[in-house]
Amino acid sequence: MSNVYPRNFSHIGISVPDLEGAVKFYTEVMGWYLIMEPTEIVEDDSAIGEMCTEVFGKGWGSFRIAHMSTGDRIGVEVFQFKNQVNPENNFEYWKTGIFHFCVQDPNLEELADRIVDAGGKKRMKEPRYYYPGEKPYRMIYMEDPFGNIVEIYSHSYELIYSDGAY
Repeated sequence: MSNVYPRNFSHIGISVPDLEGAVKFYTEVMGWYLIMEPTEIVEDDSAIGEMCTEVFGKGWGSFRIAHMSTGDRIGVEVFQFKNQVNPENNFEYWKTGIFHFCVQDPNLEELADRIVDAGGKKRMKEPRYYYPGEKPYRMIYMEDPFGNIVEIYSHSYELIYSDGAY
């Protein structure tokens, strides 16, 4: 029997309709590092082509991808598929799957404004305090310019939830 221990988070994949625009947004607004320039991957018999066919099924054709990294070394794969569909409302929280990712910034108000200035939007009017009048722990839900839902925390996940938060 194997030991159970907390696994580290390695990376997340995000789909966007404009790879160059996303790389610009994520480097200039979020401050992430570009570690591999946008690259085209095609359906063929190469190792990466075969791996993608196993994942996507036959007929996926091609896509473009860039690799980025956050300040705490979490990888972000940014994909642009040829048949990209942008839903009117990308916030279907009631469906199984990932509906947001969260970043941490002690000045979340400034980051929220930068996201709006870059073409994103606020999903909440103002940041909310977890412990109003007691602790400065805040959060806000945003949307990046490509429709992906981004939550911002002012403090670490552990600090916010260590007292229950609600």
